[in-house]
Amino acid sequence: MRLLATLLLGVMAALFAATLAWTGTHPALPWLRAFAEAAMVGGLADWFAVTALFRHPLGLPIPHTAIIPQQKDRLGDTLALFLKDNFLKTQVIARRLDDADLAGVLARWLAAPPAASSHRRRGIGPLVAQLLDGLDDPAIGRLVEDVVRDRLGSMQLSPMVADAVDIMVSRGRHEPLIDAAIDWGLATLSDEEPVIRSMVTERTNWLLRLAGADESMSNSMIGAVQRLLVEMRQDQHHPVRLRLAESLKTWAFDLRHFPESQARVEGFKADLLANPTMAGWVKGLWGTARAALSASLNHPGGNKLGGALAAVGNRIEADPVLKAGLNSALRRAVAGLAKTHGDNIVTLVSETVRGWDAATITDKVEQAVGRDLQFIRINGTLIGGIIGLAIHAIGTIAP
Repeated sequence: MRLLATLLLGVMAALFAATLAWTGTHPALPWLRAFAEAAMVGGLADWFAVTALFRHPLGLPIPHTAIIPQQKDRLGDTLALFLKDNFLKTQVIARRLDDADLAGVLARWLAAPPAASSHRRRGIGPLVAQLLDGLDDPAIGRLVEDVVRDRLGSMQLSPMVADAVDIMVSRGRHEPLIDAAIDWGLATLSDEEPVIRSMVTERTNWLLRLAGADESMSNSMIGAVQRLLVEMRQDQHHPVRLRLAESLKTWAFDLRHFPESQARVEGFKADLLANPTMAGWVKGLWGTARAALSASLNHPGGNKLGGALAAVGNRIEADPVLKAGLNSALRRAVAGLAKTHGDNIVTLVSETVRGWDAATITDKVEQAVGRDLQFIRINGTLIGGIIGLAIHAIGTIAP
């Protein structure tokens, strides 16, 4: 477009020179000269004006030329203030978002993400996976390891165990454990019966063995224990079962109030953390979790996170009250961000423009509006020629 404007100016200059060199007296000659002369003046004036925005015309340091390179800092400040006054004020943002259905947009995007293409992966799951892949850094792994170790080390395990025991007993969750222990006792007693009888026989003198007392004692002992275990198994309110439950409650109380009981549990925790297997698990926790989560999110058949987010989107879309509340919260959040970080955004814009060199900002502005500016040159040339014809017409008509 710049070439076209320059060629048009050259044509007008050539036409003006031709009319000066023409020796004939054709009646159209003065009109052509007036048109070409005025068009040439208009084209040159607009060329000067457009060029003066970006550089010195013909390299001459004429005052008030090369405006954009020389005033780029003021241009950046003005642009930043314009952005702040017209876009980043809380009142402006609240007014513009008053009718915006932000929650609806979010819900529809979560429920039905944009279709996948060769340049775009479907849904939020792959996006999160890509972010996780970008966090594959040994320093992050060490940070996660340190945080987990510090957190586990500082965590008081005794109150948690005490709460778990209390809840287990109050809800009867300990009964299956007692049943399992009784079943194990009955099975062990049956399997080890020969061993028990042998031990009784070894500890009975020969005279009692001769009378068969060892067999009788073994039968009585084994039978008594079996009856006790069977009674405990069949009776949920057996005194021994109740004593076991009471012992669990007492242990939970001790864990809350007695340092020696707490020390035993905390010592177990310390031993667990010092165990090499546990140390290896903590060390590989970040890498394992990141790899597993990334693989799940990238699964072509879908992933749990994507399904959960789709369910959230459908719920928001189907619940007007929830959508209205979420819209209100999102508007407040956006307005709050603008209020909190508006000055930082303004400073960023201003400092970014200040950081550009003169050639960079000239190129950016010229690329953005250069085509329109060349149309100004073309229009100036043609309008100048028309005005020249009008002035010649007035001079011809007037006495």
